Amino acid sequence: MLYYLLVPMADQVQFFNLFRYITFRTAWGMVTALAICYLLYPSFITYMKKVKMEQIIRDYGPEHQAKVGTPTMGGVPMIISIATSTLLWARLDQPVVWMVLIVFLGYGLIGFVDDYKKVVQRSSDGLAGRWKMLGQFGFAGAVLAWGYTQGVIEPDLAVPFLKDSTIHFDELLPGVAGIGWLYIVFGMFVCNGSSNAVNLTDGLDGLAIGPVMTSAMTLGILAYLAGHTGFSSYLAVPYVEGSGELTIFAVSIVGAGLGFLWYNTFPAQIFMGDVGSLSLGGALGILAVVTKHELLLALVGGIFVLETLSVIIQVGSFKLTGKRVFKMAPIHHHYEKLGWSEPKIIVRFWIISILLALVALSTLKVR
Repeated sequence: MLYYLLVPMADQVQFFNLFRYITFRTAWGMVTALAICYLLYPSFITYMKKVKMEQIIRDYGPEHQAKVGTPTMGGVPMIISIATSTLLWARLDQPVVWMVLIVFLGYGLIGFVDDYKKVVQRSSDGLAGRWKMLGQFGFAGAVLAWGYTQGVIEPDLAVPFLKDSTIHFDELLPGVAGIGWLYIVFGMFVCNGSSNAVNLTDGLDGLAIGPVMTSAMTLGILAYLAGHTGFSSYLAVPYVEGSGELTIFAVSIVGAGLGFLWYNTFPAQIFMGDVGSLSLGGALGILAVVTKHELLLALVGGIFVLETLSVIIQVGSFKLTGKRVFKMAPIHHHYEKLGWSEPKIIVRFWIISILLALVALSTLKVR
């Protein structure tokens, strides 16, 4: 929005030329998101305590009774700050910006309904799984289908670590028309899987938001490179028109995450809830799909993959053999059962997330 208001006046006020640059708008987008979150949370926490919007603590698992009474739905201020920052600082004539925002806000709506049902009904069940999945697939599918039919995204899958190696979905079965639509299905699973993986990781104070910020910053860098013809050509990154503007959205997640972490760090004053975890996870998924880094997301978000795999392995092992591989799943609870302190688990998972991000960025030169 500010781009359209101030850039036309750059001839009269030279300072306004800065608004032409994505890097300048990205930096201030991050500051804006951080400031909004930091200012909103004190009043938001007070209000949520007043209306008894408190996290429902499960009876089984590690002893977390000290967390009883902590307000939830802390993702709401993050969603407000990220959306506001993006609308203020990004160029809104780029379709990819709206695609990402719609998935982000849509998944946030699903999480909001889920959280609301939990706190009102005083139950950890929330929104039925089938409706949650239907909503996630629905928002992602509609957005990706529109992008595909409008030519905004191509049904191509770039393979990391390999130069000029791309899977073209529309050529998977020669002579079969319309096979490119399989890419939409694939993209839906990426968004859905990413969203639910972040949701599984959100079990300790600050555990999920750290890897979310690391992943968002990494995807922001990749989005900037993918939207720059020179960089994308030199680094063998698929060029995506307008994706540079997504850097603002991605780094706004980092700013909002820092604002949230100020109040969520151990011991947490507020939890992000499903409204936060589902929306942020969905945001990472759609960013990866739009910027053509779907496979690299598994490396960037390796912590989320690990948490998800631990649940799958635990459930599968118990059903097949009657035995559990971990003391408890997701895996962060396993380490709690081993006697690790909550801060130790959180910081070590953050460290691993940062290392994975660096490895992911190193693939740019490997190509």
